[in-house]
Amino acid sequence: MADRRISLALAAPGALPPDGRILLLRPRAEHDLHGLPKERLHLVQGFRPDFDALQAQCFAVSPEPEGDYGAAFVFVPRARAEAEALLAEAAMRTVPGGSIWVDGAKTDGIDGILKAVRARLPVDEPISKAHGKIFRFTAPGPAALADWAGQIYTPAPGFQTVPGVFSAEAVDRGSALLGAALPARMPARVADLGAGWGWLSAQVLAREGVEECHLIEAEYAALACARANITDPRARFHWADARNYRPEARFGAVVMNPPFHTARSADPALGLAFITAAQAMLSLSGTLYMVANRHLPYVAHLKTLFREVDELGDDPGYRLIRAQRPLAASAKRATPPSRAAR
Repeated sequence: MADRRISLALAAPGALPPDGRILLLRPRAEHDLHGLPKERLHLVQGFRPDFDALQAQCFAVSPEPEGDYGAAFVFVPRARAEAEALLAEAAMRTVPGGSIWVDGAKTDGIDGILKAVRARLPVDEPISKAHGKIFRFTAPGPAALADWAGQIYTPAPGFQTVPGVFSAEAVDRGSALLGAALPARMPARVADLGAGWGWLSAQVLAREGVEECHLIEAEYAALACARANITDPRARFHWADARNYRPEARFGAVVMNPPFHTARSADPALGLAFITAAQAMLSLSGTLYMVANRHLPYVAHLKTLFREVDELGDDPGYRLIRAQRPLAASAKRATPPSRAAR
């Protein structure tokens, strides 16, 4: 666990400066941070469920860094390019000479990150504990890791993404199939649950009849990409966990390619929660259009919530599902937040 490694790190001489703010990049809700001086911490977390959970613990948390810091902790994510971008951010934000601590599990690639930093900068002896490592280097100034910052992908013409967002380098095949299967005309109000960087919403906005498309996305960086990618005034952007989002008015249609992983483990309950949330957002004459890997057990759940459930097309790997006319008496609330990735 990260908290065990943090405790050992804090015992090192000069682990933290005597004053000044301390930046924590991508801490998760399950991290135990009690050993750090809470009043000096600024947590930066763009995943809405973790953001909400950390805020509920009375931490100062925001989706983006603000100003400079005396020290920093970087919690390594799975995506290597995203981890490098976070290290570049820490180097840019931490005053020269301050400590930058880097923590991660072996399964998230901490050994590769350690090797990459070591090739550029002096690194203290790493601390190994609980199937992971934490190591420290002295903030070298923003130029030292500048080439790790600001990487941009172009997954489709007219779209840009950044490391760490779902399907950053290419349009997800499931989303592409669903986009092609949408009807030529759609209702006036449509929601895209887990909208990511906006590709599926762009397909919705290309349909006749659409007056509003609401992009509901839990990852702040992905939604920022969507804002840049979609300039259509009919688009509405919501940084929110789709499972808990409550619209001001019901939608005539919902589209989605829901996540089904918690960290590295498959968790079909995430998709089931998205289905439940979608049903609660729809009008009684509304329609859900969704795509999912064919092996996932969603159809039985859909049939408890909708009067009509059928498949669109025939693909060996994916189900393209249309569920119509929600059952009013069976509306259920979504499950509590948990960390999700597709």
